[in-house]
Amino acid sequence: MEVKTFGVIGAGQMGGGIAQVAAASGLSVIMHDIKTEFVVKGLSVISKNLEKSVEKGKLSASERDAIVGRIKTTTDLKDMAAADFVVEAATENEAIKFGIFRELDVVCRPDVILSTNTSSIPIGRVAAQTNRPDKVIGMHFMNPVPIMKLVEIIRGLATSQETFQTTWDLSIKFGKTPAEANDFPGFIANRILMPMINEAVYCLYHGVGTVEAIDTVMKLGMNHPMGPLALADLIGLDTCLAIMETLYDGFCDSKYRPCPLLRKYVEAGWLGRKTGKGFYTY
Repeated sequence: MEVKTFGVIGAGQMGGGIAQVAAASGLSVIMHDIKTEFVVKGLSVISKNLEKSVEKGKLSASERDAIVGRIKTTTDLKDMAAADFVVEAATENEAIKFGIFRELDVVCRPDVILSTNTSSIPIGRVAAQTNRPDKVIGMHFMNPVPIMKLVEIIRGLATSQETFQTTWDLSIKFGKTPAEANDFPGFIANRILMPMINEAVYCLYHGVGTVEAIDTVMKLGMNHPMGPLALADLIGLDTCLAIMETLYDGFCDSKYRPCPLLRKYVEAGWLGRKTGKGFYTY
């Protein structure tokens, strides 16, 4: 099936980024969120990102206008009836995602692929909420979406080869490099990354080093472009905690136990860049 209209659930950091790359590839995009203010803000961020590209000479003003013009915003999930392919990029919360997939299963045509940008929730569990498990797949973009090249593609137990190939080809159309992962909690990226971030938080919790020292060691000693605590702030500490809880629940292994300090920061509302305070102050 040819994908001409691409649906995105969520107009936040991830959803907006996905909508931008989809529109830049020439697709018509329907970007949904639960409030008008959310989709307005999402479209504004996309416009600002594209304007920066114009200023740097990477994009013409007419190309910028064309990309923005291909994005339609909505707060009515029923508008996804016009989509040929949908990616869900809502909050990393199982109950919220399950509800969205149950509704999309009713709204969207039977031949439409429903993908999730979840960073840790098993795809088979998401697919079970629908009557089309063969057409449910994981399409995990990296943040920030317009810049990062990777898309992690995760098959559920019932995901068909056709669904997988369509998703793979779509990732390439977006200018990304796809990598296949099997359906385990955290997949590849976050099964490796999140325990490292969690261990960095434990180092801070135990007084092994300061925030700056921990990040400096990983940047200069391990050649990481960003320290793990700064990266946690960028991702969102609430998202980091949710992923660690998924890993801990999924594997029942104590090595995935979320650091109490991470939980304490989340409970205090210190979520990182999006709230202005996390391990650093912004």
